Amino acid sequence: MSFIEDQKEMILSGGSITVHDAVKLACSPLDELCGAADSIRSHFCGNGFDLCSIVNAKCGKCSENCRYCAQSAHYCVDIDEYPLISPDEAAEKAIENERAGILRFSLVTSGRALPENEVKKVCEIIKAIRGVSNISVCGSFGLLNEEQFCRLKDAGLSRVHNNLETSRRFFPKVCTTHTYDDKLKAIRAAKRAGLRVCSGGIMGLGETMEDRIDLAFELRELDIRSIPLNMLNPIPGTPMGGRPVMTKEEMQRICALFRFINPTASIRLAGGRMLMGDGGEACFRSGANAAITMNMLTTSGITVKDDMKLLDKLDYKAVLMND
Repeated sequence: MSFIEDQKEMILSGGSITVHDAVKLACSPLDELCGAADSIRSHFCGNGFDLCSIVNAKCGKCSENCRYCAQSAHYCVDIDEYPLISPDEAAEKAIENERAGILRFSLVTSGRALPENEVKKVCEIIKAIRGVSNISVCGSFGLLNEEQFCRLKDAGLSRVHNNLETSRRFFPKVCTTHTYDDKLKAIRAAKRAGLRVCSGGIMGLGETMEDRIDLAFELRELDIRSIPLNMLNPIPGTPMGGRPVMTKEEMQRICALFRFINPTASIRLAGGRMLMGDGGEACFRSGANAAITMNMLTTSGITVKDDMKLLDKLDYKAVLMND
């Protein structure tokens, strides 16, 4: 039995791999690794596929200096900037998404954290959506506290998104206006408030494979059940605008490793998926079983129609996972 097969069988029997095991798997033959990851996905998650969409509910003028982001006020990038959208506009977008077959809809706002007056407005937005739609409402609102998360949950929010982005070691090379521990504090506050948490990272920032593995284990320690994996789409004008685009094969390997480390989670392809050329199909055969459909925050994405065709091809069924 090969090392990959041995690790797969151990996981299927309820075991967990170590960091040492993951580093060894990272150097294993790609096809065998991806096939084993897909078997783990099938065993723990069946053919369920969690398809969500996002709306850029407040764009630009962000105080943070995340080096990949077009919305940072620190960099000169030509993007539309606008304040918080209205409850009516958000509700209309949610209805459109639900009619398209999307089961999860996320509000995303720029900035370190929503100011208190906007937390109140977002509660109104969530209530407006829940009043006209059955779609599950998620949100990415920055570094809020437990009391604020509790109010958002009471308004009808089901899940909070807060990416760790990368490993603790590499994080200072990505952002210096807030810390890794600031993010962990917000994630734990959201969980104490009774919200589920979606958290992952961006691949291709200059991090090593060991950094990616460390991130995957941090997410396992936090018991994160929805893990978005973004592939850097280098945006001119940002400090990482000149970085090379990752290969599809490298992203397959990352998805497979995250599946080995987090066997029951939804491994979600997010930003950069359109750069792969196949809509993520190879990664969906390598352990990934979720995606963000339609447009990202400041870049274009893949249409719901094309994603639904891909799900049919792969014999996946759109469902809410890990709820």
